[in-house]
Amino acid sequence: MREIHIQQITENVATMCQEASFDLGDDMIQAFQSSLKTEQSEVGQDVLTQLLDNAEIAKQERIPMCQDTGVAVFYAELGYNCKITGGDLYEAINEGVRQGYGDGFLRHSIVSDPLDRKNTGDNTPGVTYVEMVEGDQLKIKLTAKGGGSENMSRLQMLKPSDGLEGVEDFVLETVRVAGPNACPPMIVGVGIGGSFEKSAYIAKKSLFRQVGERHHDERIAVLEENWMKKCNHLGIGPQGMGGTTTALDVKIEVHPCHIASLPVAVNIQCHASRHKEVVL
Repeated sequence: MREIHIQQITENVATMCQEASFDLGDDMIQAFQSSLKTEQSEVGQDVLTQLLDNAEIAKQERIPMCQDTGVAVFYAELGYNCKITGGDLYEAINEGVRQGYGDGFLRHSIVSDPLDRKNTGDNTPGVTYVEMVEGDQLKIKLTAKGGGSENMSRLQMLKPSDGLEGVEDFVLETVRVAGPNACPPMIVGVGIGGSFEKSAYIAKKSLFRQVGERHHDERIAVLEENWMKKCNHLGIGPQGMGGTTTALDVKIEVHPCHIASLPVAVNIQCHASRHKEVVL
């Protein structure tokens, strides 16, 4: 049985929180650069150039690429042969958020009660999901989801008779309604199947895949390509200013579901794609 002390978890989470806000992923940078070559709108090209400049400034000056540094959401994979020592895993992660957001001067965006709206003052608690897996390691994936794109995400319990056409219509309508409010160019995460909450879970989890990384199932991979093209035909464009670059990618995950159900969730990721991963 391999042991991991909570202090190691806290230190790594704190670092991840800051790096997620300061360092845009290489896959996103490459996606912006590729889009510059295909974007047909001059305004859209200008916006994409500004987003690239913004990412470079954030990286060099160690400041957030966006003022909304989000709610910290973690997907942790804990090996069966891995033991957490010195305390509680959830508390260790929250302490990492507290330190990372505090030391990095990142915006505190969490309220303790959704009705009273009193800010917690340290961006905790985060949202943490834990899955048990084979092995003796702990993998922690972080996504810091901003309010703009998260607010434009949607879930619908479709009827099985709605079929693939109904799912596609719902996805495209969600992107259309989101428009500039989701700070495009966006990445569209789609969860199909499972249950009410499972569809949302896998929709958000799909966003951890690199831009351009297709689903292992060729049938789903084709849908990802087709829906991305259709999203870009909506004309929303970078930052909603019009153009041919609305979605940098579409990610789809599927899960078995009830014979009477067809749950579909769409979780939108804005251009400030804050994702980090560590393996302990």
